[in-house]
Amino acid sequence: MQVPLIARAKGERGLISQLLGPKYGAFMIMGSLGDSKIEPGLPPLSSIRQVYNKLENVNSDTKIFGVVSNPVGHSKGPLLHNPAFRQTGYNGIYVPLLVDDIKDFFRVYSCSDFAGFSVGIPHKETALSCCDEVHPLAQYIGAVNTIVRRPADGKLVGYNTDYKSFDIETKQESHVSPIAGKLFVLVGAGRAIAFGARSRGARVVIFNRNFERAKTLATAVSGEALPYESLNGFRPETGMILTNASVVGMEPNVDQTPVSKAALKSYELVFDAVYTPRNTRLLQEAAEIGAVVGSGVEMFIRQAIGQFKLFTGGLAPEDFMRKIVLEQF
Repeated sequence: MQVPLIARAKGERGLISQLLGPKYGAFMIMGSLGDSKIEPGLPPLSSIRQVYNKLENVNSDTKIFGVVSNPVGHSKGPLLHNPAFRQTGYNGIYVPLLVDDIKDFFRVYSCSDFAGFSVGIPHKETALSCCDEVHPLAQYIGAVNTIVRRPADGKLVGYNTDYKSFDIETKQESHVSPIAGKLFVLVGAGRAIAFGARSRGARVVIFNRNFERAKTLATAVSGEALPYESLNGFRPETGMILTNASVVGMEPNVDQTPVSKAALKSYELVFDAVYTPRNTRLLQEAAEIGAVVGSGVEMFIRQAIGQFKLFTGGLAPEDFMRKIVLEQF
């Protein structure tokens, strides 16, 4: 005898079985009345209402988008893209997708319902080989942070919106980048940032726990790779620029920092691509010693706007998206 059944997978990986249930015929979703730690994968109803407050409007025609990352719990993408979908009237939902093996993921999630993806750590380089086509800029950088399933033929097309989102603002009326000729120290293998710094005339030095990855990236941008252990002792000159593109300092490990406070005295500008929390320990200590600091929030906004345009094939509500981020993050 066949009996109607609603199945729910538990754990962080099972969260999408809750959020996408209405699309596939479930007449209800479940949530906890308190702390989600009581049962992982079962978030508080208050959280579901805040992020997915029109979940009752999800139907069989809803297109699915999500962030493919590991870890993924820190991502603020759902807080931004879901309100933007509602603002524009686009029938889409954006969900967190905890993925260990991105190639296996795309083999399983191959239907047209899954229309687009943000690609996060550590999958941006591997994602290149998962795409049927790759935009020339993403190919040049060697990393993809956005994948769109083309409606006409179902092919996966890879893009990189990180590259243009990385910029250091200056109030000087000059076409010369403020980082031109500067020694630019990059922590982590942030390919888009490394290429962006190089294109603006900086001298790039890369520190990464995986030294082979650091060397490969350094070669690609005509830079230099040095052992991660020597980072705090690297002080060849003053007035350097530091950018953290690693996960050090990201929630929940907010007490961590990639560079000691004493070593920060050699830098005049410190940028942290981490945006959760908005004001990391690295930025706090850099400000205390008098360096100019920059948060990853602006970079997140810019790359997300670029992604939203690719997801919907149209314009993004830029002012609205910026307001959402600045109010909620």
